[in-house]
Amino acid sequence: MKSRALILITMTLFAALAITASMDAQEQKIEKPQQYTFTDLGTLGGPTSTANGINNKGWVTGVSDLPGGTTFHGFLWQKGVMTDLGTLGGPNSAVFWPVKDNRGLIVGVSDTSNTDSLGEDFCGFGTHLICLGFLWQKVAMTPLPTLGGNNGYATGVNNRGQVVGLTESTRDSSCIAPQVFDWEAVVWGPEEGEIHELPPFPGDSVAAAIAINDKGQVVGGSGPICGPVSTTLSLHAVLWQDGSVTDLGSFGGTMNNVGTAINNLGQVVGFSDLAGDTAEHAFLWQDGRITDLGTLPGDFSSAAFGINNKGQVVGNSCNKTGTICRAFLWQDGVMTDLNTLIPAGSPLLIYGGDTNSGGEIVGQAFDQTTGKMSAFLLTPSNDEAASGSATTAAQAKNQSPKVTLPESVRNLFQQRRGFGRFRPGPMRLQ
Repeated sequence: MKSRALILITMTLFAALAITASMDAQEQKIEKPQQYTFTDLGTLGGPTSTANGINNKGWVTGVSDLPGGTTFHGFLWQKGVMTDLGTLGGPNSAVFWPVKDNRGLIVGVSDTSNTDSLGEDFCGFGTHLICLGFLWQKVAMTPLPTLGGNNGYATGVNNRGQVVGLTESTRDSSCIAPQVFDWEAVVWGPEEGEIHELPPFPGDSVAAAIAINDKGQVVGGSGPICGPVSTTLSLHAVLWQDGSVTDLGSFGGTMNNVGTAINNLGQVVGFSDLAGDTAEHAFLWQDGRITDLGTLPGDFSSAAFGINNKGQVVGNSCNKTGTICRAFLWQDGVMTDLNTLIPAGSPLLIYGGDTNSGGEIVGQAFDQTTGKMSAFLLTPSNDEAASGSATTAAQAKNQSPKVTLPESVRNLFQQRRGFGRFRPGPMRLQ
């Protein structure tokens, strides 16, 4: 009996020790979250830049103003050097969405030197020039073909050389002015000159592809109304695979339902309007189920733009008026303000654009002192000395300074809600 009692006491002791160890580990995890070093990537000479993609080699892509701030170009940032990608002959170009190819293929959109005689301003640059999707490699920018219309738009590329986006196809008298042609989702390649149309969701008339993974799965949006390219026209967030199109579901709204990124596990992120279309929330879709990622504490709306193969999600979360926005990292069911994970004194991170499998994160930061907005890179670091400072009490509570963003910054967020994310459009300001 004594031996049995001793065994029971010993088992109870070990169980208690295990629980205590588990609690200690959990507390340690909460007290010491992943920290990041902060790098300002600079600009191409103008006042503003934003990073929208990062591949697994750490190559960062995005868009930056040129000197004077009246035109902007797509860029590639590598090891401290920002390279201007140039244009297709017009004044502007941009890489608006995450580029995941690791071989040096970059896609985006550019003005040409030709005026759009129909006055559509398809890319929203305000130039009313014909614009086309491009494929850039090394130093050469190549235009991508359309389905018969004047304009096109490239958004993503995978490691198989498949490019996705949207192009104009045929004239449609029902389009909302100034749009004249309807537009369809497409996959270019992998062979040169190859283009394949992706059908809208049944009952819809227009569609846009935004991202593609290495398995050839494509995500984007589909809607019933032809008009200037905008997420307001997207009734369905969709997935194209194996020749079919699937509705990913929504949170009850009738617009702003879009899949923005997909990893190689088939996990999709994006944003969807809540019922009543007064706000949108970031979502994660997996295996037929859509999950609302919510917002940061006290915020009203959110949107997700990037996901890596570890299931980490980045985006931004804003208050009701859009005057306060913060970049977030979502993982394991928890949304964290990225500003709580960087060195004290860093600029305010207002937008998370993408993350790679190494956990590096890019986006846009706002310097409250100078008013500068620039692309940033966050690099994971558990070294307190490298991260600059220990987590403060405010950071531990997942809070960051409540800074009111100037109108110019809020306008960029409004533009970013369109398929272009940096372009003007009919998107409402939340």
